[in-house]
Amino acid sequence: MAKAKSELVIVESPAKARTIEKYLGGDYRVVASMGHLRDLPKNTMGVDIEHGFQPDYQPVKGREDVIEELQKAAKKANTVYLATDPDREGEAISWHLKELLDLPEDKAQRVTFNEITKKVVQDSIQHPRAIDQDLVDAQQARRILDRIVGYKLSPLLWRKIRKGLSAGRVQSVATRMVIDRENEIRSFVPEEYWYLNATLATATGETFKALFHGTVDKKQDLHSEEEVNRVAEAIEGKPFTIRTVKHGKKQRSPSPPFITSTLQQEASRRLGMTPRRTMSIAQQLYEGVDIEGEGTVGLITYMRTDSLRLSEDALAAAGSFIREHYGEDFYPGKPRRFKSGSNAQDAHEAIRPSIPSLTPERVRKSLTGEQYRLYRLIWGRFTASQMANAVYDNVTVDAMCEGYIFRANHSEIKFPGYTAVYEDNREDEEDSAGQSGKKPLPALKEGEETALRKLDSEQNFTTPPARYSEATLIRAMEEKGIGRPSTYAPTISTITSRDYVLKEGRYLKPTNLGETVTQLMEDYFKDIVDLAFTAHMEDDLDRIETGAMPWKDVLNEFYDGFSKELSDAETALEGKHIKVPDEVSDEVCDVCGRQMVVKSGRFGRFLACPGFPECTFTKPLVIEMPGKCPQCGARILKR
Repeated sequence: MAKAKSELVIVESPAKARTIEKYLGGDYRVVASMGHLRDLPKNTMGVDIEHGFQPDYQPVKGREDVIEELQKAAKKANTVYLATDPDREGEAISWHLKELLDLPEDKAQRVTFNEITKKVVQDSIQHPRAIDQDLVDAQQARRILDRIVGYKLSPLLWRKIRKGLSAGRVQSVATRMVIDRENEIRSFVPEEYWYLNATLATATGETFKALFHGTVDKKQDLHSEEEVNRVAEAIEGKPFTIRTVKHGKKQRSPSPPFITSTLQQEASRRLGMTPRRTMSIAQQLYEGVDIEGEGTVGLITYMRTDSLRLSEDALAAAGSFIREHYGEDFYPGKPRRFKSGSNAQDAHEAIRPSIPSLTPERVRKSLTGEQYRLYRLIWGRFTASQMANAVYDNVTVDAMCEGYIFRANHSEIKFPGYTAVYEDNREDEEDSAGQSGKKPLPALKEGEETALRKLDSEQNFTTPPARYSEATLIRAMEEKGIGRPSTYAPTISTITSRDYVLKEGRYLKPTNLGETVTQLMEDYFKDIVDLAFTAHMEDDLDRIETGAMPWKDVLNEFYDGFSKELSDAETALEGKHIKVPDEVSDEVCDVCGRQMVVKSGRFGRFLACPGFPECTFTKPLVIEMPGKCPQCGARILKR
């Protein structure tokens, strides 16, 4: 008869349970709670504000069987190891499990795994700790804050605008950021500017292009055709003299390894993954994948982090791998360490492969397409972060004519360094319009004369800032201290699912509904949609986590101001109903000829006749795509 296992380990997911049980074996039984088993009730606020913000936690409906099984297993176990995710929410889930299973202090042990590898799992289980109540309280405070805002504000929105609306502490600010960007675009006034390109020829007939740079004294921009003509007339038929030829080497350092926000941004830009999908795939890689020849392996470290810290073991493993597979020249001689941002909680390492020697190609057959692409991105970025700089040979040539300077430059990679593994494609590249680009420059000497073969001018206008994409909105939220790694993806998912923000292609555009709700919030609940106030609240939650501030003090301070705003809004909006302007389309009603409007229903957005109820005609909403039909030349529509 098999010996009963005396130690119980509780994690959230079956995949994680399988991976960890493989590493522990013996006396350990590993089971999954399948996420939260205790929470605030669904249909009521569940917070007694009058009696010190007392939460009314209840077992989650439909999870009775799981709870019963865990209670039986916990009774039989000598020790119960609560091994939920290593963040605030994971700490809170462990605390709820301890309370729900009625575990005494000496029986409930907390363990966390920044990576699910044999070494880390076995080491962590030997060094358990007590549940960190400060972490739990920080999560409780966030949950209760969001519950108060949602349950107090949403009914007001239902009465004054439309049923089914919601407001949230972070989602409302994110929506406002999208709207603020849209207002910037609407108010933008384009400014004219010109490129002036000279094609110059050497005595041997070699040609190169140089872009107008300014005068000998200063850089100058061309803002009108008159300014372009003035320069063109001055240099017409005149020789150009090579004033300077500068050779130099430029080094580029690799980017740091990923944190949550940069992973979501890069996966969106390179792989077309939404932040929510990125985190879902990353969770699978963290919890463990069955790898051919290796068994179940947790491929990456914990993926909700804002820290750039890397363990000494990881740095040593990366260094060995780089020297062995690429050569000594590709290793900078010592590990690279990166400094985290000022707002970082620094609770976990950066996102990296758990075992650097498990290259993407080695595990490719065992992964789905999405898992492989995301793992390749994470592995590449981490490995590159520990490699030598890329080195470029730069040549910059200034050609002068009648006091005007035209500049040409060329950059050529001399040593690939980290780019052998990972190309950054950074967005801060200088505009190279009109310059020589990839074509090498002729061998030029200072004082040499060249002839003007051709002069090309191009009119341009400055463009407004781009709408946020999911990736750039996350970057902006991170920069302004709005939300934390675990909240970015759910926040964007919420504002799009609520129809406050619409995704058009890659970009986010506010809807009339989103603008109407946000305007009401700005008028009556300034703090809720104020970026600085929301960032300050995040800082307060961080202070709770470190034990520097009692969690109920934060709730009291917030609620004093919020309850007054709520009372004032109720009085000011008495008897009023705010209409959401119709979004007018280009389509006309097939029945009565009216201009159709966009409506939202159970199955998404559609076109409806504004003459309802006299005219009830509706039809699907179609989006015009770029280009024309190759067969008949008509517009292409996305249905």
